[in-house]
Amino acid sequence: MTSEIDVAVIGGGPAGLAAAIRAKEAGAESVTIIERGERLGGLLNQCIHNGFGSLYFDEDLSGPEYARRFIEKTETLKVNTLLETMVLDISPDREIAICSKAGYRRLTPKSIVLAMGCRERTRHQIMIPGYRPAGVLTAGTAQRMVNMEGWIPGSDVVILGSGDIGMIMARRLTLEGARVNAVVEILPYCGGLVRNRVQCLEDFNIPLFLNHAVTWIYGRERVEAVKIAELDENFNHMPETERVIGCDTLLLSVGLIPENELSLQAGVRLNPLTSGPDTNEARETNIPGIFAGGNVVHVNDFVDRVSWEGEIAGQSAAEYAGGKTISAGKSIDVVPGENIRYVVPQRISGHKEVEISMRVKAPGKNVDIYIGDIMTKNFKAVVPGVMVTFKLTKKHLSKIKEGTTELRVNCKVRG
Repeated sequence: MTSEIDVAVIGGGPAGLAAAIRAKEAGAESVTIIERGERLGGLLNQCIHNGFGSLYFDEDLSGPEYARRFIEKTETLKVNTLLETMVLDISPDREIAICSKAGYRRLTPKSIVLAMGCRERTRHQIMIPGYRPAGVLTAGTAQRMVNMEGWIPGSDVVILGSGDIGMIMARRLTLEGARVNAVVEILPYCGGLVRNRVQCLEDFNIPLFLNHAVTWIYGRERVEAVKIAELDENFNHMPETERVIGCDTLLLSVGLIPENELSLQAGVRLNPLTSGPDTNEARETNIPGIFAGGNVVHVNDFVDRVSWEGEIAGQSAAEYAGGKTISAGKSIDVVPGENIRYVVPQRISGHKEVEISMRVKAPGKNVDIYIGDIMTKNFKAVVPGVMVTFKLTKKHLSKIKEGTTELRVNCKVRG
């Protein structure tokens, strides 16, 4: 069976919901969200803590509350939804193969928005030595178990990685009566937001070991303990600093990876620095008519920004479906330079206002960030865990010299 629609949105999380809504509002008649889960909302459904919506709604909401506002709007706008439906394949000519309880189908949308989000790194991807007992799981899995299934994964916990989900789960498990013995971070600085370090670790007196790694996992059937050690400047273990911490659970909060297997099937070019698609200011990939937004492009700090990026992709997808050319005009590469890990989007036209997002490689104080020679912004402090954003206005863009093909972004200590 073949079905033709205007805009197909793959993923029903915050980016997908925002993209579908904006596509409808921009004039697309037929918009379909394809979601493999049993409900819309994605990760938001298990994030029962507050801290969502302060930028988008100017309110402090929980994850489900934030998701509900978008879900209700999709219902009002009559966005079609396919739940419990797996996308098996996307071809470069935008044909989508899906499978669900209803069987196998092929869709031929005029444009596609990739909004698959990201997944967690596992133990095997970071190669922790030791036995393979029960009790080793990712922080996101533990969050779902506690908040949605009502299961407590353990009573004596060590958390590896100071990502936001890991710190939030340190607080959550403490409130449920578990003992969190330590949060262990390989880097010399916290990997998540400052507010989460304060509210989730410091307020609950949970120790944070910076420059440390888990070097061994003990236990045959169930985790019994972990060995941790301090690292030198070359990230080698220092044997004299080793200590053993007893625990029955090890949670991993060691980073997120944009979910782009489908993107690769479609021929989308991925950026090696973000592990997400290379996009222009319209969030269009190198394949015409395929757009991407949210954490599938790069991992954001705040869900509000995920929604905004989804809206850009949804607007562009609706315009493409309506026959508008998206990638017309010149293309200027935006390239990370000194102390900049990555920049999104990677290409701009130079004639349309655009927000640039970036992360620094290492913390710095009293720094200036330069976008070519058209804009400079001062910061008292920058850290990799907090994304930096710039709005390039028409005034800034007017400073781009004729023939410019590259804008390099640099972060330098002032003076």
